[in-house]
Amino acid sequence: MKLAFLRNIAICSVVVLLTLFVGCGSEQAEYRVVDGQMLGTFLHLSAQTTEPSGEIFNRMMEIDAETKKSMSIFDENSLLSRINRSETDLMDHHIKFNLELAARITQVSDGAYDVTVKPLVEAYGFAGKERQAKVNVDSLMEFVGFEKLRIEGDRLIKSDSRVQLDFNSIAKGYTVDLAAQALEQMGAENYIVDIGGEVRCKGVNKKGQAWRIGIETPFDGNNTAGEHIQQIISLNNCSLATSGNYRRFYIDESGRKVTHTIDPRTGQSVVSDLLSATVIAPTCAEADAYGTMFMALGRERALEVARQLEPQGVMVYFITSAADGNYEIYYSSGLASHLKLTDGMRVI
Repeated sequence: MKLAFLRNIAICSVVVLLTLFVGCGSEQAEYRVVDGQMLGTFLHLSAQTTEPSGEIFNRMMEIDAETKKSMSIFDENSLLSRINRSETDLMDHHIKFNLELAARITQVSDGAYDVTVKPLVEAYGFAGKERQAKVNVDSLMEFVGFEKLRIEGDRLIKSDSRVQLDFNSIAKGYTVDLAAQALEQMGAENYIVDIGGEVRCKGVNKKGQAWRIGIETPFDGNNTAGEHIQQIISLNNCSLATSGNYRRFYIDESGRKVTHTIDPRTGQSVVSDLLSATVIAPTCAEADAYGTMFMALGRERALEVARQLEPQGVMVYFITSAADGNYEIYYSSGLASHLKLTDGMRVI
């Protein structure tokens, strides 16, 4: 989802509420604020470092170019696009890392998360292509499925040359991790980096407080970024991403809601009472992918898997629809001290 910045507020399915900084206690290290574009969406970061803002910006642009060249499905010359066309089977370290992480999450989700979903996403019109008037699901499902892939060293072996990968559910979070790593290499111990709503933070802001991250209210037609905030979470030393189906959807000719979350097990668009899934995880790549996974699973199964993952440092904040039209909130117990708790909120 694309985000808009309104003064000190960075907003999308996740809204980062920041104080823009001028300096800090140190005579040299200052909070640098950098805004720009990465991966076709916005970049916003604030980091306490001695590096000039211009140097930070240049490093972010290097990361942007590198990850696009590797994993973009919109660039026909990217390595991933060439792998999708079976012009090569050699992976770089970016693709290999994300594919191995995706494999673990596919296993956790019993196939509800699967990066081979690209042909389906494309057919439904969510991958930069015009949507098909009638999606032939049965035909497309012949070359969808992680079991059709095999990793041998740095080579990706496909059992069917038509298998294609889509890293849009993981690459943005991964790029946030690369940006955060770069900031730490610049000496930053206090920072927040946000690329299109995927966030990683460490330490505190200038006031010595945890970073404050807002989650939007997920109702259809909520296209005004930041106007409706459901909850604000105070966090540090973690990553956060939110997935939801309240913006990227359309109504087809039969009046059916078609969302951008596609269940790779059925080939169908997912419409469930789980309206948004916010995930807090050690890395943003994990948070990004798990968010998509939970949306594909639906509420009941998502709650089961979330309970299994909490010992691994993965926490969730789910907004679901109730029978009376109101919202029901489910959250991980580890988030209790980071939330404003109200009546009706339930621990998973």
